[in-house]
Amino acid sequence: MIRIHFTADDLARVRFAPRPSPVPELHAALMMLSAPHEVLLFERWRSRLLRNLPSAAEPLADLAPEGRAPAFLDVLGDTPQEGFALIRASGAETVRAGIEQLYGRQPPPPWIRALHSGDAGAWRTLGRAQQAAYETVLAPVWPQVQDLHRAEFTRHAVAVAERGLAAALTSLAPGSRMRDGVWEWSPPGAPGVREIRLGGRGLILRPTFHWRRGPLLQDRPDRPVALAYPAGRGLPLVPDDGGAPDDPLAGVLGRTRLALLRSLDQAHTTTGLARRVGVSNATASAHASALRAAGLITTTRTGRSVCHTRTALAELLLTGGTAGG
Repeated sequence: MIRIHFTADDLARVRFAPRPSPVPELHAALMMLSAPHEVLLFERWRSRLLRNLPSAAEPLADLAPEGRAPAFLDVLGDTPQEGFALIRASGAETVRAGIEQLYGRQPPPPWIRALHSGDAGAWRTLGRAQQAAYETVLAPVWPQVQDLHRAEFTRHAVAVAERGLAAALTSLAPGSRMRDGVWEWSPPGAPGVREIRLGGRGLILRPTFHWRRGPLLQDRPDRPVALAYPAGRGLPLVPDDGGAPDDPLAGVLGRTRLALLRSLDQAHTTTGLARRVGVSNATASAHASALRAAGLITTTRTGRSVCHTRTALAELLLTGGTAGG
């Protein structure tokens, strides 16, 4: 059973994350990859991603055995780079506790032990692994995640306005109830009782569109407690026309470049384009350069920023691609 204790201040500090956070959503997807349940719905999604994961992402299997990730990976952040930087900034004691939480008395692989000592090479290995996993698993569907998050944000706001905060909260965890300032429920398979006292820290609500089991809690000292709850359609997220494996344009341009091109339905800076598609600024800039060289986008500079727009050739190409021509 999970029991979250609210003070009066906490009830006033419940807020809904305004944007999805890439790093926890990535970790939810990776946990779903290793989860043995829901074979009927998720097996094709799981098989496709496992085939496509690059070797650079393999170290993550050591860091999350049996789908369990250490607590120091529990960070938010609006971009992948911001989230990865928060992980890198974790204190040595937090990293040590997370490794012990996973491995207990069993010795972890040497590179994971080196994380605790601050070894730069080990941290680069982790950074490369997370970036590679993000580019393969989450970046192709990030526009969908953003759209689903906006819809869930609106749904929650309406629920609070119509039925009040307590009813809106209990709707996020089926079978839960709010009683005397304590929100409690019994997720399937949860051992014992977990007591969480907010103590004025407040609570951040965040929908997740990959994890399909019970709510995921991040409870770190001196920070608001973050609760991620399963939302959306309950089906695997697969790339839309901008990145579907059977899209002929994806075979020519690559999924990320095609997603970037489709995202330019209006002009964007490199930073805005990277945020919309969910890749790093450097990745967005490199792909924009390739698209510009192919005559598919134009780039104009204003001061220190640049702005990208689609060309007439790109519009014709996308219209033909959408029509299947």
